Amino acid sequence: MGQLRKENVSPATSSRSLSRRCILQRAAWTVVAAAFPSGVFAADNISPEMAQLSTYMSEAGGRALPEDVVEKAKHHILDTFAAMISGADLPPGRAAFQFARDFTTDKTATIVASKMTSSPPEAAFINGMLAHSDETDDSHEFSQSHPGCAVVPAALAVGEKFGIDGTGFLRAVTLGYDIGPRVTISLGAIEFRNTSHKSTHAIASIFGAAAAAGCAANLNAQQMRWLLDYTAQQSSGIGAWNRDTEHIEKAFVFAGMTARSGVTSALVVHAGFSGVDDIFSGADNYFQAYAPNANLQELIEKLGERYEITRTNIKKWTVGSPIQAPLDAIDNILKKRPIDLNEVKTIVVRLANTEARVVDNREIPDICLQHMVAVMVLDKTASFHAAHDKPRMKDPAILRIRAKVQLIPSDDLERLEPARHAIVEITLNDGTILSDHVTDVRGTVDNPMTRDEVVQKCRDLVEPVVGRANCRNLINKVLGIEKVRDVRELRSVLQKA
Repeated sequence: MGQLRKENVSPATSSRSLSRRCILQRAAWTVVAAAFPSGVFAADNISPEMAQLSTYMSEAGGRALPEDVVEKAKHHILDTFAAMISGADLPPGRAAFQFARDFTTDKTATIVASKMTSSPPEAAFINGMLAHSDETDDSHEFSQSHPGCAVVPAALAVGEKFGIDGTGFLRAVTLGYDIGPRVTISLGAIEFRNTSHKSTHAIASIFGAAAAAGCAANLNAQQMRWLLDYTAQQSSGIGAWNRDTEHIEKAFVFAGMTARSGVTSALVVHAGFSGVDDIFSGADNYFQAYAPNANLQELIEKLGERYEITRTNIKKWTVGSPIQAPLDAIDNILKKRPIDLNEVKTIVVRLANTEARVVDNREIPDICLQHMVAVMVLDKTASFHAAHDKPRMKDPAILRIRAKVQLIPSDDLERLEPARHAIVEITLNDGTILSDHVTDVRGTVDNPMTRDEVVQKCRDLVEPVVGRANCRNLINKVLGIEKVRDVRELRSVLQKA
């Protein structure tokens, strides 16, 4: 095993002190190692990429962040909490609460939008399910993932276990966004998604959740390497989630499973588990198993300079990501000219091929493009309630408009991926064509939502569930997160009174 280095110390508590049992175990291994020729028990060689990555991860909790990154992180934390709370009464949320009832004797971690608590792994699982109960949470185009729905629940659960402060929580979340997306970027993101049949959303989420949880647990560089090892062993998820018709399996794959597994990685290492020092290189490594042509350098590309949380999108509309651009386009058209629905002959929507497949005539309203286009044209907006009103999918007024909607997959727009463009053409009976081409969706990096817009979205989602006062207090807590001395203070504003 080699000599025990200072950074190998495994904390039994947040002070990083060794337990007596751990000391005795490691002393025994030292004696055994001394009896064998040099190299037999040598630790795996550490690649330069792993050395840099694990060091960066271990130092994240004490590293100050740029002001713009802090502001952006607050937006995403608030947006993800809003997604959790608003997801409480949707099918995945109800299923998660039913599951939670067997685990509520543990008072360590908060279960959002309820009065329940549980152990950190189960709280992360349930809150993850809530966060991706629908299409409200954020998304990261470059990695083909939804980071927040797993990262924030994982950071919250482990943060509560160790009583970290608000700044530590924010830094843990930011690290999760940095690490998870970089893993699937290194795999090839879109090409990997299309050819492997594996879920980039699950892979990025579990590594992001683990990194955030490891930061909240104050793991050192060696332990971060072991955390990555245990995370790689738990990495899973296949593209069959696309066939889920109730969004429950999707919530499990994207968020619940990955948040719980990420927390598990952090807690087992914190408890003293050791493992492979570099799961990303050497014999039978993660990339050999998943993507032999992966680019390991992407794991550390501009690490500490390019913060992935600043490249993550917040959704203006609470619908699937491929529908964001079409709704923006219709919104732009309606702002220029009111439309009499009786004048509409056809509505043509062009999307990238892969995006069109995800949202073409789906059974769920918030990921059915034809339905949401009809709602947008009829209501002149697309509210959270409308996006989750499944009976309305049979409304004759909606069906009349929906019959005029034509979705056309576009090779030209496919070549622009991961940017999500959309072209909408509304043809009137007199031959007039009203069109708009959206290149920068509202809420994306090149067209970001303001703090006020994020706050208003939070109010719309949270107030109906926990009330106006709790919502106001939640907003104030998150936007002033630096003043929070113990992240456990968030429980009072995340749960129902």
